[in-house]
Formats: sequence, C-alpha cells, structure tokens
Amino acid sequence: MIRTVLIYATLILMVIIFFPLLSEIKPLSQLNPLAKRYVEDSTKNLNSPNIVTSIVVTYRGLDTLGEVTVLFLATTGIGFLIKRRKKNGEKGAFQASEILQTGSLFLFPIIILFGTYIFLHGHLTPGGGFQGGVLIASASVLLIMANVNIKLNHTVLHFIESLSGFLYVIIGTIGLFLLGSFLDPKFLPLGKFGSLFSAGAIPIIYSLIGLKVGAELTNIVDSLRAEGMEDEK
Repeated sequence: MIRTVLIYATLILMVIIFFPLLSEIKPLSQLNPLAKRYVEDSTKNLNSPNIVTSIVVTYRGLDTLGEVTVLFLATTGIGFLIKRRKKNGEKGAFQASEILQTGSLFLFPIIILFGTYIFLHGHLTPGGGFQGGVLIASASVLLIMANVNIKLNHTVLHFIESLSGFLYVIIGTIGLFLLGSFLDPKFLPLGKFGSLFSAGAIPIIYSLIGLKVGAELTNIVDSLRAEGMEDEK
C-alpha cells in the first residue's frame, strides 16, 4: 500500500514540476542561425543530398567517433566479463528445423547485401554506417539463432573491427593535415551531385563505420549466445 502511494505521489510531483515547462515550449517558426547555415551550406560544400549525413560525418564527426568508441568499449567489456569455454562437440539446447536452417543460409547474404547498400548510399539516401552495420549484425543473429552449433571466426571479426576503426581515424587525420579540419572529406573529389562516387570521403567513412558496427555487434551477440549455452549445461 505504501509503495503504491509513493509511486502515485512521485508521478503527481513530476507532473507538477514538468507541466509548466512543457506548456511554455513553442514550436520554432524558423531555424536558428547555426541550423540554417548547416542546411544551406552542407549540400553546397559537400555535394551530398543527405544533409543529416553531412552533419553527422563532418560537422559532428568527433561525436560520431565517440559513439564508435563507446561501442568498442562495450564490446571489450563484454569480452572481459564473459569467459568463453570452448569445447569440441558442444550441443545447444535447441536445434532448429532443416527449413529454418536452409532459410537462414539463403537470407544471410541477402541481408548482408542490403546492409552494404545502406551504408554505401548513406550520403544519398536515409541510412548510413550505423544502420547498415546493424543490418549486417542482424544477418549474423539470424544465422546464429537458426544454427546454434555454428562457429563464427572471431579472429576475422576482430580484424575487421580493428582495421575499420584504424582507417577511420587515419581518414580523419588526413583531413586534418591537408585541410585543417578533422574528418574533412573534401580531400577527395566531390564528384557529381547525386552519384555514388560523390561527397568526397563520406562514402568511405560510412563504409568503415558500417563494417566496424557490424563486426562489433556480431561479436557481442555471439559472445552472449556462447555464454548462454554454457549456463544451460
């Protein structure tokens, strides 16, 4: 009874505190000067029709680098916390049907291809490195769930993850040395507006982010899967 009263009292208190603040919020009738500059200049300066991509990859490039670093630290933390015990002939608690296993093998390359398309066209259409990387990881999740005894090559995954992150920083450093701005993509030709090979180094940056995110999330999911199988034994 006391717990219920405290919950309702807390909710009422939050309404009293935040309702006056929310009622004073008014929708913006025009962009602020900084947002206006981004909207007007990003397409002209970077030759990319996707304004969001232009902002995330270049103007807020350090923030994107921080997000990738956080994901890397999460993967590293899980690797330290989970002690994987590898044994020959391990059997999972669940064995999928032959139809599900065959279907997952058929869909796996299609999902990988779609994820690759998403991050390669991130400067042209909605999407980008993180979205494409998550799609690639979802293909691995499908494969793992349908084939519980499958063994992923973590050496290859760690190599892709490390190389992508290293090249990402290298490209940012090249922009810093040549143009005076970290992650400035204009050291490569801007190309024709709306074409795949345009917007300077943005497609390369998004491709590296997509590969890194896909490899890291796949590592996380497979590590959790392996630990779960051990706990069930």
